[in-house]
Amino acid sequence: MKKQKNNPQLFLGNEAIALSIIENGCNVAASYPGTPASEILTTIARIKNKHSLKIHVEWSVNEKSAFEVALAASYMGCRSAVAMKQVGLNVALDSLMSAAYTGTIGGFLICSADDPGPYSSQTEQDSRMLAMFANIPVLDPATPQDAYNFVNLAYQLSEKYRIPVMLRPTTRICHARQGLVPIGFHAPKQSAIFSKDPKRWAATPRYRYILHKELNKKIEKISREKKYQPLLISKKSKHSNSCIIASGVAFAYVLDILKELNLLEKTDLFNVRMPYPLSQDFIKTIQKNYKKILILEETSPVIELQFFERNNMWGRANKFVPQEGELTPDSIKPLLRTFLTRSKSNRIAVQSNPGQRPSLCPGCPHRASFFAIKKAFPKGLFPGDIGCYTLGINLGAVDTCLCMGASINQAAGFFHALSSTTDATTKPIIATIGDSTFIHAGIPALINALYNAARFILVILDNSTTAMTGNQPTALSGIRADGTKSKEINLEKLLEGIGVSFLKIVDPYNIPDMISVLKTAGDYVQSSDGSVAVIVARHQCIMNASNQTGNIPVVGNDCTGCGYCINNFECPALSIVNKKCVIDLRLCCGCGTCLHVCPVGALKAPENDQ
Repeated sequence: MKKQKNNPQLFLGNEAIALSIIENGCNVAASYPGTPASEILTTIARIKNKHSLKIHVEWSVNEKSAFEVALAASYMGCRSAVAMKQVGLNVALDSLMSAAYTGTIGGFLICSADDPGPYSSQTEQDSRMLAMFANIPVLDPATPQDAYNFVNLAYQLSEKYRIPVMLRPTTRICHARQGLVPIGFHAPKQSAIFSKDPKRWAATPRYRYILHKELNKKIEKISREKKYQPLLISKKSKHSNSCIIASGVAFAYVLDILKELNLLEKTDLFNVRMPYPLSQDFIKTIQKNYKKILILEETSPVIELQFFERNNMWGRANKFVPQEGELTPDSIKPLLRTFLTRSKSNRIAVQSNPGQRPSLCPGCPHRASFFAIKKAFPKGLFPGDIGCYTLGINLGAVDTCLCMGASINQAAGFFHALSSTTDATTKPIIATIGDSTFIHAGIPALINALYNAARFILVILDNSTTAMTGNQPTALSGIRADGTKSKEINLEKLLEGIGVSFLKIVDPYNIPDMISVLKTAGDYVQSSDGSVAVIVARHQCIMNASNQTGNIPVVGNDCTGCGYCINNFECPALSIVNKKCVIDLRLCCGCGTCLHVCPVGALKAPENDQ
C-alpha cells in the first residue's frame, strides 16, 4: 500500500484509531454506532472507499452481532476489529467472556470507548473492569497518538498469545485532535482458513476448564511483557518516598499539571499503558519503595485493586479520589496539591456544572409524536428507550429509560403488574422506541410481549437513521456502512411476520391523524381480542432533509402569550417575548407541526399557504 507523507496530519482520536486499524491490515471491521465510538467505523468505511481497499466494513444490528462477526474472521487467521461504546460492551459481554476462553488466531481488537462524566450515556462504567472480569489485556491510551500506536501493540499482543485485546479510549481521547504521521497501509491477509478444532472452538464444559487454565497462564505471561510495562516518566529526589501512578487521559492531565506547578521533580510519575494485567514485579517494587502512592485512573480502581496492600494508597478505594464523574484538570489539580503538600483531610471538592438540558431539534418528527401521545393519553404510562427521542421526557411522554430495547419489556412488565392487581385496561401504556433501537434489541422484546399476551401500544419512531450518534444507516435503509446498496429490510413485513395484528403507519407531522390512530390503537388494546398495537410514526430525520418542509408559520394577533406552545411542545424556534409567541426564523424549518398546538389557534399558516 502507499506510504503516507512524513508531514503531521490532524486527526480526531477516533480517526487515528480507524487509520491504524486499516494500516495494520484489518480484514473485517464491525460496529454498532454509539458515542463516543461512532467515528471509528465511519472513518474506516471512508478510507476503504477512498483507496478501494478490499476489506469488509459493516454497521451490525447490535454489538453482539458485531463482536461475533469480527471474532469469526479472527478464527480464520484474519485481523479484525470491533468498535462500540461502553454500554455496548454489555450487549456483547456473553460473547466476550467465551471468546477469552476460546482465544483467537488473527489479531482481534476490541475497541470499547468509555464515557466518564457521563456525557452521552446512561452509565459511566469502566470497560477495563470488564476486561479484567473476562481476563483479557486492556490498553489505556493517554492521547490520540497513543491510541494510534496502541492498535499495533494490541494486534501484536493478540497474535502472540492468541487472545482478544481491548483498546479503551475515553471521550477525551476519542474526540481530541492531534497531529500524527501515518505509517502507510499494510495489505490485509489475502486468504482465510478455518482449522477445525472442536476441543477449542466448540469446547464442551470439560474442555472449557482446560481453556480456562490456559487463559490464566496467558495472562500471567502477558503481565511480564516488558514493552507493556508501566513507564517511569519523572525521577523524584532520592529522599522522597512518594509516587503517582496514572493511566489514560488522567496521566496526560497529571503530567501537564505537574509541569505547570513545578512539582514534576518532587515525585516519581508512572504511566500505566496496560492497566490489566499489571506486572506483579511492578506491584512489588512500588509497595517496597514508596510509603505514599497516589493512583489516578478513570473510572473504577482497576489498577488499585491489583495491589494486595493498599493502606498507603490514596485513590478511589479510600475515597480520596472522587467516586464518580470525569477526572478533569480542575479536579486533578487540588488532588495533586493535597497529596504532595498536605494531609488527606484537606482534599478540595470540585463542583461540576450541570449545563443546559438538551432539546429535540426544530422540526424533529419525534416532538410531534410525543405531543400526540400526550394529547391522546394524558394519564398514560410512557416507558421510553435509548436515543435522541429519550428527550420526550421534556414533553412528559417518557417515564422510564433503562437500556436499549427495555421500553417494550417494561411496557409488558407494567401491563402484567397492573393485570395481576387491578384492571389493566384502565391505565393506557404507550411505549416508544426508535427504528434503529428496535432492530438492535426490540425484536426479541416484542416477540416476548406477544407470546406472553401483554397489551399496550408500541410506537416505533421511524426517522430512517440512527440520529443520536451521527445519522448512520440502519438495516431498514438498505444502505451499508460503505455506502453500497443492500437488501432493504421491510419493517412492516417483519412486524407482521412475528404476529403483530394491529399495525398502522402514520406521518407524525399530521398531528390530528396521529392522535386519531393512537386512540384507535387504544380501543384495540382494550378489546376482547386485543394484543400489542404497533404504530410506526414515520418521517425522515430533519437533519437528513435536503430543504425546508414547508412555509414558516406566522403568529396571529389572537396570541395570548399563555406559553402553552413553549411548555408543552418545546420547539427551540418558539419563545415568548413581551407576552407574545415569537418564531425564530433562523431555527424554524417550516415543518408546520406547531399549527396543531396552540389552544387558541394563534399559530397559523402563511396567507399564501392557506
